[in-house]
Amino acid sequence: MIHEPPLLTARRNFPRPTAAQLAAVAAATTGWLVDAQNGRGSLGPRIKPLFPHDPKLARCSGTVLTCWCGPDDNLALAAAAALARPGDVIVAAAEGFEGSGVCGDLLAGMMRNKGIAGLVVDGAVRDIAGLREVGLPVFASAVNPASCVRSGPGTVGLPVVVGGRAVASGDLLLADEDWVVTVPLAEADAVLARLAEIRAAEAETLAKVRAGLQIPGWVEALLASDRVRWVD
Repeated sequence: MIHEPPLLTARRNFPRPTAAQLAAVAAATTGWLVDAQNGRGSLGPRIKPLFPHDPKLARCSGTVLTCWCGPDDNLALAAAAALARPGDVIVAAAEGFEGSGVCGDLLAGMMRNKGIAGLVVDGAVRDIAGLREVGLPVFASAVNPASCVRSGPGTVGLPVVVGGRAVASGDLLLADEDWVVTVPLAEADAVLARLAEIRAAEAETLAKVRAGLQIPGWVEALLASDRVRWVD
């Protein structure tokens, strides 16, 4: 006889970032974090802020808590909300399914009450007006009022793939108007070290642009070199 699989497989304890690492990510931009990861780290263009014009709802950061819901199911998401710690960002893998909303205002309200920092899902959510009132930053790929099932199976705390990127619980996450970026915990120190250099370089170039810079120095050097063949 084949036994029924468990409805939920969950990992409650995993390495977490330090307060200093979390603070550094919170003070960054998603663009800087991508640059610090050699152009990688984004969860892709489909997952975007539900309320992009509200500064409080279009930005969040924190420790990733993953869940795999699969399509048209939110059993694992509800379990993740129950197991999350204050400051966690739940990253829900719905396999890109947009045929139903896996989170509405009631579940999001419970997340807010627990101190969860935000929700990221590669699928749909529902109840726009209620979600706006709840005030939890939500990043999703679609909105659909259709309701999903809650039957499982699912996972919480185990690695998932969201937006084509592997994400693990304990990773660092920053989401803003330019969408969502994660940093693997094992690479956090190296990425954050590069982040300081990128921030300084950005500030230097920005000052030059505000002072009237029209052409980047590297472009001027290229045009003046023998690496250009002029045909006019």
